[in-house]
Amino acid sequence: MAKKATQGPKGKKARSRSESAASDVSVAMATVKPAKAAKAVAPAAKAPAAKGPTPAPPAAKAKPASAAKTARPAVPAKGPEQSRRPAAVSVAAPAARPRRPKTAAIRPPRRATAPSSPEFAISDAARTANSQTAKAHAASQAAAKARAEAATSPVDPIKLLTPEQLRTMEALSLNLAKAAVTAQGAIAESALRQAERPAALSPDPFHVGSAMVDVMSQLAHQPQNMMRAQADLFNRYMALWSATSRRVYGQETEPVVEPAKGDKRFNDPEWRENIVFDVMKQSYLVTSNWLNDLVTHVEGVDPMSRRRVEFFTKALTDAFAPSNFLISNPAALRKAVETQGASILKGAENFAADLARGGGQLAISQTEFERFKVGENVATAPGKVVFRNALFELLQFSPSTETVYEIPLLIFPPWINKFYILDLRPENSMIRWLTAQGITVFVTSWVNPDASLATKSLEDYMAEGFYEAVRQVKRQCKVEQVNTVGYCIGGTALACTLAHMAATGDTSIRSATFFAAQQDFAEAGDLMMFTNEEWLKDLEKRMDAAGGVLPGAAMAETFNMLRANDLIWSFFVNNYLMGKDPTPFDLLFWNSDQTRMPKTLHMQYLRRFYQDNALACGTLELAGVHLDPGAITQPVYVQASRDDHIAPMRSVFRGAKLFGGPTRMTLAGSGHIAGVINHPDAKKYQHWTNDALPDTLEEWQAGAVEHPGSWWPHWLSWLAPLSGAKVPARDPAKGPLKPVGDAPGDYVKVRSDAE
Repeated sequence: MAKKATQGPKGKKARSRSESAASDVSVAMATVKPAKAAKAVAPAAKAPAAKGPTPAPPAAKAKPASAAKTARPAVPAKGPEQSRRPAAVSVAAPAARPRRPKTAAIRPPRRATAPSSPEFAISDAARTANSQTAKAHAASQAAAKARAEAATSPVDPIKLLTPEQLRTMEALSLNLAKAAVTAQGAIAESALRQAERPAALSPDPFHVGSAMVDVMSQLAHQPQNMMRAQADLFNRYMALWSATSRRVYGQETEPVVEPAKGDKRFNDPEWRENIVFDVMKQSYLVTSNWLNDLVTHVEGVDPMSRRRVEFFTKALTDAFAPSNFLISNPAALRKAVETQGASILKGAENFAADLARGGGQLAISQTEFERFKVGENVATAPGKVVFRNALFELLQFSPSTETVYEIPLLIFPPWINKFYILDLRPENSMIRWLTAQGITVFVTSWVNPDASLATKSLEDYMAEGFYEAVRQVKRQCKVEQVNTVGYCIGGTALACTLAHMAATGDTSIRSATFFAAQQDFAEAGDLMMFTNEEWLKDLEKRMDAAGGVLPGAAMAETFNMLRANDLIWSFFVNNYLMGKDPTPFDLLFWNSDQTRMPKTLHMQYLRRFYQDNALACGTLELAGVHLDPGAITQPVYVQASRDDHIAPMRSVFRGAKLFGGPTRMTLAGSGHIAGVINHPDAKKYQHWTNDALPDTLEEWQAGAVEHPGSWWPHWLSWLAPLSGAKVPARDPAKGPLKPVGDAPGDYVKVRSDAE
């Protein structure tokens, strides 16, 4: 049985282990002297053999398997055969190793025992040395691994910060969290308010969908043009990356593209000095310029369709400017770091306040409204309200000279805005300047209409407004004629009134001056894009929902969109990204003080003038009278502004050519407002004069003479000879008309956003 046990698989493993152990003993004993080796073997031979299977090979040929194990305790096991420990180990006849059960227990730590002989002591010493070497090697490997992990693992940035920097980070995190909560609350409140309103009137509020389809279709049918355009874009980008690469290596390079003149979005020095922001800026300009040029030069498209697509594309590219995003605006990022995030929190608060002020729609503040009050620090010229009806209050301003010209001046401002654009501050007030020149000044302050006036038409405004104002001024000053001024849409209506008077033989108006006013709408301004029939139908629905009037905010939004970078995005960046309060500015306060407009009047104006160009084409009738602008023979002074986007100089020039009497035109620098309101003391801008009125604007400009500063003195030199002799100054409180209040009156104080 013992023989079978040693020859089976288990026996072979035991024999292998025994032979290995015997080999270890032989190596250890070879280092000891023969005599000592003999003495060591003798006691081992006398020791009783351990119980178990009888070893098959003799001691001389097979080294004992357990000889090397005498210094170690026997491993305890759960089986009964493994519970006994051998008393001694025999080198000559080693005992066979007992079998382990298949479910052996986990070995407990071995206890060290003292060596029983020098040779075993030497073996343990070698083993200890090897163990220490292994431990040292393992420790060395662990240290190397730790160093490698330290070199490759990211450094915790928090551990690199100073206490002051940690406090800054904590403040920044807190402000960012507060800003997020504030903005989220405002947006949630806005969503709740919007949920109470009817759905949007149109999924395409710009009504650009059909026009965009036309433009894209034409581009698709012009593959050669598209290929040239794509090659051009590729070349621009290659030039940009080439210049950027050279700049990275320290070479001086010229910009591939620069912002347009007057573009203030990239004024911060970082847009030029920091290569990252410079690449952002130039990449944006390359792409936006290319896209706008592509749309502008598409062929085979209706001009109005192309113009609407141009407007939409420009609005889109303006919105995606890198300056409009916090992460890509260097000035906003710098401000956020400097203020520890307080600027972002303030911006979120401004955003929430503007949403609340707009009733759930974002109404971006352009100035500090609380800083201005009509009649206190704007519209302060002294005077009286000498007449009032349902459509207007008639203001007569106090003289500032002892004598005045006999013929007064009656000014008709646009009913879209308030009249005090002519009297913002004493230092830029046209009204005060005119009274200082000896002119008796009257102004119509139009009502801010409500639903009760929804059916008032252009005929009503002509009869109850223009005609009535002229009658009351004649009565107050006891004169037969008045000089008149029409500003913007007020000038359009004044031209209609003059044509109506010409047809009926009324000579109450001696002369007419037009400030940035159009009579021929063939080349009208950007408002043409909002006058197609689809747009007008949606506008009618909006006015019906508002009770028959166009909300003042609607016109404000329209005018702001025409100059989005100046009137929308600049304030978006200032108020929300930079966290600043808007600068107090009287002009922007007036710009936001829009009036409502009666539905009938406004739709008549848009359809008959912008769509039909009825006055210039001779097809307009008011109150049953056919109007012919060529029948207007009074002296006319026309003022246009070079940069006007509402009444372009080309359109104004076309209107000047319609009149049948002596007409003089002056071209002012700047735009629709600043070109008109330019006090001589400011010494700003310039103007061009030409007494002739040739066939084209180009010819007029070629013969015009440039003058520095305001055009007002030139106008006065034309107006004064038409104003009669000097008479004693007129006190508004002592005329035939009994005053009903002090200037600026009550109508001008009614705000559209107060309801």
